[in-house]
Amino acid sequence: MILSGMAVAFKASTSSTTQQHWPSPTKDRCQYGFTQLSRRKCRKRFVRVTAISGKPDLDFTDPSWNQKYQEDWNRGFSLPHITDIYDLEPRRTTFSLKKNRIPLGDGDGDGSSDDMWNGYVNKSDRALLKVIKYASPTSAGAECIDPDCSWVEHWVHRAGPRKEIYYEPEEVKAAIVTCGGLCPGLNDVIRQIVFTLETYGVKNIVGIPFGYRGFFEKGLKEMPLSRDVVENINLSGGSFLGVSRGGAKTSEIVDSIQARRIDMLFVIGGNGSHAGANAIHEECRKRKLKVSVVAVPKTIDNDILFMDKMFGFDTAVEEAHRAINSAYIEARSAYHGIGLVKLMGRSSGFIAIHASLSSGQIDVCLIPEVSFTLDGEHGVLRHLEHLLNTKGFCVVCVAEGAGQDLLQKSNATDASGNVILSDFGDPL
Repeated sequence: MILSGMAVAFKASTSSTTQQHWPSPTKDRCQYGFTQLSRRKCRKRFVRVTAISGKPDLDFTDPSWNQKYQEDWNRGFSLPHITDIYDLEPRRTTFSLKKNRIPLGDGDGDGSSDDMWNGYVNKSDRALLKVIKYASPTSAGAECIDPDCSWVEHWVHRAGPRKEIYYEPEEVKAAIVTCGGLCPGLNDVIRQIVFTLETYGVKNIVGIPFGYRGFFEKGLKEMPLSRDVVENINLSGGSFLGVSRGGAKTSEIVDSIQARRIDMLFVIGGNGSHAGANAIHEECRKRKLKVSVVAVPKTIDNDILFMDKMFGFDTAVEEAHRAINSAYIEARSAYHGIGLVKLMGRSSGFIAIHASLSSGQIDVCLIPEVSFTLDGEHGVLRHLEHLLNTKGFCVVCVAEGAGQDLLQKSNATDASGNVILSDFGDPL
């Protein structure tokens, strides 16, 4: 049974195909307008773009470099499949929404023939990732592979139900686990996985409590799941199954999976959880177990390359908006008041940017993707001083991962192996 639409993003997000090297940070500042440099000075700067394809650099003097780059990109999407290990004959899918659709004018309610229904996705379908052909390296937001900004198509797998599956649904035991931190929408995802599995005809569905810990911690028993059990869990926050960070050795988790006779494991989590899911997948392949690991990306920061919007992101921005409103009122009510709002965003500033733009009350927004300085003529502190002198108050929004290069690193990590970031609120 193919349910691994989210697994495409997991596999793809671990490969890096393009890197850009700028000989001077001035180019970045000219392109995005972070300093008061003159246009003439910006035009004189030279930009050198180097593409990294796997390990070796691409040779742009080779007329066929474009084709080689495309082939290397496609190799990065050679997704693992159960047939890599077992020689299985596919069977017709048990997934269909057609039974709930009665075409107009069809008296017997049987609907059109299966061949006419186009609700399935072909395994060769691809979606175009990059849709803009940049005419120049200096175009806003340009991401160029070569100095001429040549157009190279980036295709990724299209998710969705297939016509053929490789499991007998009534014999499948599926398990769901939520790992890492909490995120709005976790219960919605759990609920929808259960609904979809039941649509396929899977009857044995269980939840693993408290992350990977549920595989080895004594006293934690798997929870039977069904439509009746999860029907209303989307109305509550948190995770119906519970979460935790860290876990036992991969071999111990796979031992538990094997002992429980789990055929499908749905892992809902972030970076650390997906690293664990990948390790579990590799160990299952090593043991030649017929186990499918489906990774569902969970990141409130909205920083998954192949997805426009992650679940929980809208809720995070809405809550951040409320905090900004409070900081605005506090800052405006104080003499030379400065409101400081720190939001989630370890490596990306999507929450900070969207909340700042939607509120219309933020004077300075600092995010991890954009480097900045605190002191000096164009530093943040000088700008804050200007705002206090002209406006009387100001409001600053900071993503938690912003400005880490300006702070002393602790080198400490949490239970999931994530680096504990320094608090940027102290310098401000």
